[in-house]
Amino acid sequence: MSPNIGTVWSDSIEHLTEKQTSVTAMSQHRKTPVQVETVEPAACSVDLRLSILQKVPFFSDLPDAEIRTLNDQFREYGFQPGEPIYFSGEKAATLYVVASGQVKLLRHSMSGQDVLLDILKPGDYFGSLTTLADELYPDTAQAHTAVCVLSIQTEAFRTLLQQYPPVALTVLDITARRLQETQEIVRRLSADSVEQRIAAVLLKLAQKLGEISDEGILIQMPLSRDDLAQMTGTTTETASRIISQFQKEGLVHSGRKWIVITGRPGLKMIAAAADTV
Repeated sequence: MSPNIGTVWSDSIEHLTEKQTSVTAMSQHRKTPVQVETVEPAACSVDLRLSILQKVPFFSDLPDAEIRTLNDQFREYGFQPGEPIYFSGEKAATLYVVASGQVKLLRHSMSGQDVLLDILKPGDYFGSLTTLADELYPDTAQAHTAVCVLSIQTEAFRTLLQQYPPVALTVLDITARRLQETQEIVRRLSADSVEQRIAAVLLKLAQKLGEISDEGILIQMPLSRDDLAQMTGTTTETASRIISQFQKEGLVHSGRKWIVITGRPGLKMIAAAADTV
C-alpha cells in the first residue's frame, strides 16, 4: 500500500505478516495492512489544503475559485501524537479542519472518566462555530496521530458565513446532526450493555474510516484497548476481553494499529443498530 498524505488509508495490503492458527490447527501467514504514515508538522501543501477544504461539508458546493479565496483565511499547524490542540474549558475562538492524520475528541464525564467522543479524519472539522464571547470548548481535542490542521478564527469564519448564506444553512444542519450524534452516545452509555456499545463503536468506525479488504472492512488506525474503553465507557480490561470474545466468534481480526470487521452482520445484531449503521 502507498500512504496518502490526506488520508491514513492505503490501496492494497502488502506489508507485514503475522501468524494465524486456523480451526484445523494448520498455521498460515496472513498479510496485515499496517503502513506507517509520516506527517510533517505544518507541512500541508497548497494542493492538499484546497482538496481538504473542498471536502469540508459546508464548503463542498463552492466553486474552486471560492475555495482558493477561503484558503487564504486559514493557517496551518502541526501536532504530534498525544499532543493537545485545545482543552475543555478554554475560550472557544477557533475553528479547525483536519488536513492530514487523525484527531480525537474527549469529554470529561461526571464520573471522572474521559469519554472518547469521536476520531476525526481529514476533512472533518472541530472547535468553535460561533463568536459568543463566553463560549468555552466543551471537549478536549488531541492529536491521535501526527496531524496537520487548518484553523480560522471564529470572527473570520462568521464573516465567511455572511458572504456565503448557503454555507451558513449547511452549518446549522450539520451542527444539529452532531448534537443528535452526541445524544446517541450518551444514550448508549446509559442504556446499552458493554458488548452492544463496543459493537456499535466498531461499526461506526468501519462506516467512517473503513476500507474494503480481502478479509472484510479494514479500520487501519492506532486503536488501543484504552481508546475503545474511552469510547464505550468501560475499563480497558473489559474492552480487551470483549474484543477477544469477538475474535473467537469470528466477528473481527485485530493487530497492532489495525482491526478488520469480518462479521459485520453479527456485530449489527449485537449492537441492535441495523437500521442506523
